[in-house]
Amino acid sequence: MVIIDGKTAGGQLLRSSLGLSAITGKPIKFINIRGARAGGAGLKSQHLEGVLAVAQLCDAEVKGAKLGSTEIEFIPEKLKARELNIELPTAGSIGLLYQSLQVASAYANDIVKIKIKGGSTASTWSPPVQYTQNVFLPIVKKIGYNAEIKIIKEGFYPKGGALVEITVYPVKKLNSIQLTEPGEVKSIKGISIAGSLPEHVAVRQANAAKKFFIDRNFLEVDIPYQTVNTMSPGTSITLWAECENTVLGSDNIGKKGKPAEKVAEEAALELINSIKSGAALDKYMADQILVFLSLCDSESKVTVEKITEHCLTNIGVIEKILPVKFEIKGEKGEFGEISVKGINLENKLI
Repeated sequence: MVIIDGKTAGGQLLRSSLGLSAITGKPIKFINIRGARAGGAGLKSQHLEGVLAVAQLCDAEVKGAKLGSTEIEFIPEKLKARELNIELPTAGSIGLLYQSLQVASAYANDIVKIKIKGGSTASTWSPPVQYTQNVFLPIVKKIGYNAEIKIIKEGFYPKGGALVEITVYPVKKLNSIQLTEPGEVKSIKGISIAGSLPEHVAVRQANAAKKFFIDRNFLEVDIPYQTVNTMSPGTSITLWAECENTVLGSDNIGKKGKPAEKVAEEAALELINSIKSGAALDKYMADQILVFLSLCDSESKVTVEKITEHCLTNIGVIEKILPVKFEIKGEKGEFGEISVKGINLENKLI
């Protein structure tokens, strides 16, 4: 049994480990779960639901899976495609919950359909579902991962109440990738959303972001807006740059008393910085792709805007579970290049 100690990490370590355990059949014991989180260690609702959902896919025996638990054992059996109906009673992040299921779903024997009711489509310290749709999925599609996401209802903190449907298609194997140059920016796109707030909030967010890019000589800019009914009022803006070879993204959420223009400008500046870095992956995508690269058929190489703590944590847990060794060029917190020879994992269930 592989022992994973989370005393200096957050939920990312748990999410990556679950997927790798499910597809390799290796049992995992997690201790000190989310030990580095100031808001309280242990399983929160979104983490618990992630554990239980992955367990459904691989008929895993799970010991200690309850709210607040800091230690669990996850003993997987054979993966099998299922329709998952998940209910989040809190405003937990749907984007993070999906991360727990990404890999396991792809290595099942057939299409996996996931319906997530409750939770938030955009929240702090997590990828909005719109980022996952428009940045994550187009990039991992390059290596053979295919999924579709449909947002039926948006949800914001503190009540959540979202509804999202995800379809993940099985892969035979993943193809390695050389993604080191972003290429020229072809267009800037995005979406500004206001939930249970006046329409002008969404309009101001969208217009401020457009102006930010146009003032910096980006002429192909398309940032529509939406106003929707949500259980809790809230706003989000997700932006992405479609480049010749990749997609770079950024996002921000509104806060009471914070002007819509400021929310938009912060997200726009973040995307500009990603573009200026010359990296093929923004700092958020950098750690999200690592598990996939470790499974590819040969060596992959990517450049990242920033080598984050999440990157290093993910690399550590992947190397503990799989027989791979990542090579990192660059310092923590700076631009870097990451390469790894994947294990060429073939899906023998299809």
